[in-house]
Amino acid sequence: MDFNDTPEEAKFRAEARAFLEANCKPKAAENDRANRSLNPVEYMKAAKAYQRKKAEAGFAGITWAKEQGGRGLPPIFAVIFNQEEAKFDAPAGVFAIGLGMCVPTVIAFADGAIKDRYVAKALRGEEIWCQLFSEPGAGSDVAASKTRAVRDGDDWVVNGQKVWTTGAHFSDFGILLARTNPDVEKHKGLTMFIVDMKSKGVEARPIHQMSGGRDFNEVYFTDVRIPDKNRLGEPGQGWGVALVTLMNERLAVGGSYGPDYKEIFEFAKTINSPTGEGTLIKDEAFRMKLADWIVRAEGYKLAKFRTMTALSKGQTPGPESSIGKVINANQMMDIGNTAIEALDHYGIINDPALAPLEGAFHQSYMFAPGLRIAGGTDEILKNIIAERVLGLPQDVRVDKGVAFKDLPTGR
Repeated sequence: MDFNDTPEEAKFRAEARAFLEANCKPKAAENDRANRSLNPVEYMKAAKAYQRKKAEAGFAGITWAKEQGGRGLPPIFAVIFNQEEAKFDAPAGVFAIGLGMCVPTVIAFADGAIKDRYVAKALRGEEIWCQLFSEPGAGSDVAASKTRAVRDGDDWVVNGQKVWTTGAHFSDFGILLARTNPDVEKHKGLTMFIVDMKSKGVEARPIHQMSGGRDFNEVYFTDVRIPDKNRLGEPGQGWGVALVTLMNERLAVGGSYGPDYKEIFEFAKTINSPTGEGTLIKDEAFRMKLADWIVRAEGYKLAKFRTMTALSKGQTPGPESSIGKVINANQMMDIGNTAIEALDHYGIINDPALAPLEGAFHQSYMFAPGLRIAGGTDEILKNIIAERVLGLPQDVRVDKGVAFKDLPTGR
């Protein structure tokens, strides 16, 4: 594989850069502070305006089919745009889950009328989506979901609780995994729905994180009615629908969410080594760590390009997506830990105005452990890699062949 831009890719990169230069500020400390100073209403307004401009310029839904408002380009073009966008303070985060995970699932499984209703508005940033999968007793084992959906005429009535739902408190719609048949094995009794987050009986409660953020939510459903036309796939086939979303999630979570080896390399040139002999960059133990991070990052990049090749052939992200997620989540945590330790007593200063790199290492230190859980724990993903990538024997499953209602539970 040639990693240099083709003439067509170089032209696209130049167009993307020109768009970003005209609509965003370069990534810099003062611009980052300005973005954080916006209140949530102002930030949301700015984010929606930016997303609308992206859609109008043809940089939203780059890989989506033209009939869905996209450009129908190979995945490498989305990678190129993301590379360029990362250099700017672009308020794009609130749409990542919707456009990266939820709406592609809608496109894959909904009929024409439903796609016409939701896809274009999401692409233009008019409506925001969330993903309603995890529950207090069903995290990595999301197939153990207990939230129930019972058929009532042309509707389904939903009762239950979801947790760790990013952006639920400001989302307009969500994709909801619910149990519609408890009399079969857990993977066979699930169904996926589109739910209006403003429906009567939906309550989102933000969770205050130790990092200070309030991005995650508990979401409660009390007799929430969902029209059957908002069902994605056939009843009982929700696990297959969910797998498409989960593979997209693992591909996304595998991406960079904080400072990487390049940032800590520059940082290490300016801070003293714990041995007291020169700067940290001259410390042999640190240099060995740095070399390991670089090798892992380059290996992940190659694996991701292989996934891009599969996507360009019309395939959905496969179990290989789990590899990058395991590597990057652990590496981000290792980088954060190393940086905080190197900062010594300055490591306790969690103030972006005073901390190096605007507090990015502190955020990484607190956020990275959660990434090892989001989208599946390391243990779950290593089982997936072992069984579905390496072809090793399956792990022991005590729930195989047992109806969900007959599974032992602690609740």
